[in-house]
Amino acid sequence: MTKTPTQFPLVFGLDTFGDVTHDAEDRPLSHAQTIRNLVEEGVFAEQVGVDFFGIGEHHTDDFPLSAADVVLSAIAARTNRIHVGSAVTVLSSDDPVRVFQRYSTLNAISGGRAEVILGRGSSIDSFPLFGYDLADYETLFEEKVNLFAELMKGGPVTWKGTTRAALFNQDVVPHTESGPFPVWIGVGGSPQSVVRAAHYGFNLMLAIIGGSPSRFAPFSRLFEQALAKFEQPPRPVGVHGPGHVADTDETAREEFWPRYLEVITHVAETRGFAIPTKESFMFEVGPRGALYVGSPETVAQKIAVNLTALGANRFDLKYGMGGLTHEALMKNIELYGTQVISRVRALLESASRSNA
Repeated sequence: MTKTPTQFPLVFGLDTFGDVTHDAEDRPLSHAQTIRNLVEEGVFAEQVGVDFFGIGEHHTDDFPLSAADVVLSAIAARTNRIHVGSAVTVLSSDDPVRVFQRYSTLNAISGGRAEVILGRGSSIDSFPLFGYDLADYETLFEEKVNLFAELMKGGPVTWKGTTRAALFNQDVVPHTESGPFPVWIGVGGSPQSVVRAAHYGFNLMLAIIGGSPSRFAPFSRLFEQALAKFEQPPRPVGVHGPGHVADTDETAREEFWPRYLEVITHVAETRGFAIPTKESFMFEVGPRGALYVGSPETVAQKIAVNLTALGANRFDLKYGMGGLTHEALMKNIELYGTQVISRVRALLESASRSNA
């Protein structure tokens, strides 16, 4: 079994895609109210002890978070400690220079608390929206990550590729006060992306949304080997997983299951997902599945096991599911921050002492 790397501190975050929430009568809230609620959730996350709050980029009626950095800035202005960042930014359909500028600006507003997770985008809504061809999927990401890595070095940038205009000795502002902010590559199943993260010296975020998380353990080992090959120093490994925390296992499952079924059924055709059954759902919320749904004790046990198995030091719970209420999400955040995190730390510390 892989051990959680001791050279990096344990970090516990929350991620959201800004799913449209419903009111107590199960009526969908407006996009504007959903976004305002999201700001309150981010501020509350700091109050209950969460380390990171991330917003994933989407462009649909169900997920109206098309400008995550703007929302994160509102959260940053009302907080003092929590790190804020993307989860993820679809770099393939964006301009790396603008992404760098936006997150450098967020870093300034937050006093050095910004992070960015870059991804190719398993959701492809942004490609036609911004005029990109899916046939260029791989080339777009490779070239844009390459440019982003150059931007993160600081100083004037000289770069040439096929996906955007070349840069020659170009100063890109704003400059950061304290050096580069953390950059992660989100990986959902591509070994090439793991090697790419190591090559550029970026951190690795394993996005595990279905099946057994343990099958990603080879990716952690590949990342460690690739870092050594490229003569890069050790880097953190994180895990992003969906879930829902309530007072009891039964309550959590009852609240989450109908919303999960509705959302996955809605996106199944475009995303290639199998429509879940109650049996498949129960597997996913069980000890070998990818959903962290249950009481604080159940969720904490599962996080501790998977952080150890995957050699990871960070866990981000993707909370929320379209149709849940703002009140249910706030309860989720409260339990995660005040009970789950402390339980995971205690479990990992106890395991570490036993292995010493």
